[in-house]
Amino acid sequence: MTLATLRAILGGLLVLLGGLLPVAAGRLDRAGIETYFPAPLVVGERDPALPVWPILKQEAGSYAVFAYAFESVDLAPLPGFGGTPPDLLVALAPDGTFRDVKVIAHHEPVFLEGLGSEPLFAFVEQYVGLSARNPIRVGRPNARGSGAAPQGTVDGIAMATASTRVINESILSASLAVARAKLGFGATNLGLKVSARADADEPLTVDALAARGWLRRLTVTNGQADAAFRDAGVEGSDGGPAAAPLADLTFAYLNVPAIGRNLLGSERFAALMRELGPGDHAILVVSHGPENPLGEDFVLGSIPDRLTVSQGGLAVTARDMAIERRSGAPGLPDGPWTLLRVADATGFDPSAAWTLTAKLVRQRGQIFPETITRTFSADYALPAGLFLREAPEAGPSWTDPWRARAPEVCVIALALVGLVPVLARQRGLVADRGRFPRFRLAYLAFTLGFIGWYAQAQLSIITLVGLVRAATVTHDLTFLLYDPPSLLLWAFVLATLLVWGRGTFCGWLCPFGALQELVAWLARPLRIRQVAVPPQLDRTLRQAKYVLLGAILATAAMGSPLADSLSEAEPFKTAITLYFARTLPFVLYAVGLIGLNLFVYKGFCRYLCPLGAGLAVVGRLRFLDWIPRRAECGSPCQFCRVRCRYGAIRVDGRIDYPECFQCMDCITIIHDPGQCVPEVVARRRGRRIAAQPVAAE
Repeated sequence: MTLATLRAILGGLLVLLGGLLPVAAGRLDRAGIETYFPAPLVVGERDPALPVWPILKQEAGSYAVFAYAFESVDLAPLPGFGGTPPDLLVALAPDGTFRDVKVIAHHEPVFLEGLGSEPLFAFVEQYVGLSARNPIRVGRPNARGSGAAPQGTVDGIAMATASTRVINESILSASLAVARAKLGFGATNLGLKVSARADADEPLTVDALAARGWLRRLTVTNGQADAAFRDAGVEGSDGGPAAAPLADLTFAYLNVPAIGRNLLGSERFAALMRELGPGDHAILVVSHGPENPLGEDFVLGSIPDRLTVSQGGLAVTARDMAIERRSGAPGLPDGPWTLLRVADATGFDPSAAWTLTAKLVRQRGQIFPETITRTFSADYALPAGLFLREAPEAGPSWTDPWRARAPEVCVIALALVGLVPVLARQRGLVADRGRFPRFRLAYLAFTLGFIGWYAQAQLSIITLVGLVRAATVTHDLTFLLYDPPSLLLWAFVLATLLVWGRGTFCGWLCPFGALQELVAWLARPLRIRQVAVPPQLDRTLRQAKYVLLGAILATAAMGSPLADSLSEAEPFKTAITLYFARTLPFVLYAVGLIGLNLFVYKGFCRYLCPLGAGLAVVGRLRFLDWIPRRAECGSPCQFCRVRCRYGAIRVDGRIDYPECFQCMDCITIIHDPGQCVPEVVARRRGRRIAAQPVAAE
């Protein structure tokens, strides 16, 4: 069977499985949801059009929506690095803030038998109290403690940057889908920053502010209150004249200097702006009617339960600022007043219309009185010219890691650009047996230290598992974009596979491979004798990695979790991603493979590595047989074959490219007149011979 036929069969199987296997779906039924929201909360009926459960809370004799609960996998099944989407239970409050976020299930390799799931659980807890109205970015570990905006940033997890960004996108995408359907703000320009213009200032009296509509009034008369409560069988007022005001509120948005400075005075306005800080808003409410909506038992600094600020049909959290209350500008009515603070995280847009609502409360009955409420509202709007609007940064969330990791990507890109001419110019540095070994050791140290341990860009069979699962289940490859250094390396490796084959990655860019070579170099003074593996056994052992590769990809295509277990044959997660900080069995396995390397050079890479097997298969499509050979290679000369530590040169002198790790030793030898035996002999006889590439079998 030819390779092309095999690839066609595998492609057809992936398409077939993609049509047969179900897409990811949530796993919680009503009983499951109730375990996360126990009494006194009540789980309502699941929405027939959207997989969302309303969570209800009793308030004033009736049930109000406390949150909307949903599973992210139902609304935003973004595949993680295990190839399957994480499943997160999200509870979104009616104002767009996160009540709770819990991990239901995940297959992120770095957390499975690695860091453990506890850091992931702690990561999602950071969303509680944040708002889905604003963009939320994943920062570096302890980003918020280092000064990042607490309302727009969550602390990342070391060694799991890409996974946490996928999870962040899953949470936000699912939440916005619910927000569009249930809360009404999902279609707005999220992250828009609106601030009052500092030059929007002019001296205005209270009457002038009222004439412009910048100072508004909400008045509820006795007659209006009586009419509103009549159907409930209770009195709405104390029986005064019908036209007399019962609740009378004067209110205004204060951040605009022409309003705030004229109502409070320059000194108090400046103090208020310092108290607010950037992004927050202040609203003045003065009560000068017989009934004060704040209530007699109102606690300073709390959220008034009888005054509500809303925008776009959604309540906006407005908290009393608990600062000194003194009389305002001449002409401002006397009476108790409050300054309500609206935080930046609420997504409040002062340049758009908003509403102030006052709640009047009455009770019916004496032994077990029933609370009856009625609401009265007044709208408020200011000219757009009083504000500056700063649009959020454009682009999907996967652009964030590209900006954040741009320095790492640039360093790796420069290293790759520098590697190509070294490998391509065989009579350059490669032919210098003095300088080339030092260059190779330095590059391997860079691969291990920077690419592996620092940039966390160790390529792995896990990515191939993710690709298979994406092809058969999610049909989404976006997860690759969240790890820029690895994606850059994958692109380079795939390109060089078509030129040089597997060896460019396995011999130069694999951090674990570099670790093995560097350990072997450091152990040279020990003079450890290499074990000579019998040829027949060697050929049999080399097939093991292909069997392992087939088992991993087949179980991944069938959706079996066994693929994750089989992928642990790679020690990359232990030795590179987690710096050996794992449970003892995994550490012993990785250390054992490094120890094996001292006796059977890169034994893991030659016999067990499933990623190397996959690259070897694709590498058979290379365009060139690029390693030069002489007619004497293999017969009679066996010098290169004996010196090849990978066993990639056959007895007849031909190169076994799928097993070649591109160490370039044989090229150094063949271009060195002092080492190449046929050339040494030819020089003694006074003639020259040329080296030419020889086609592999």
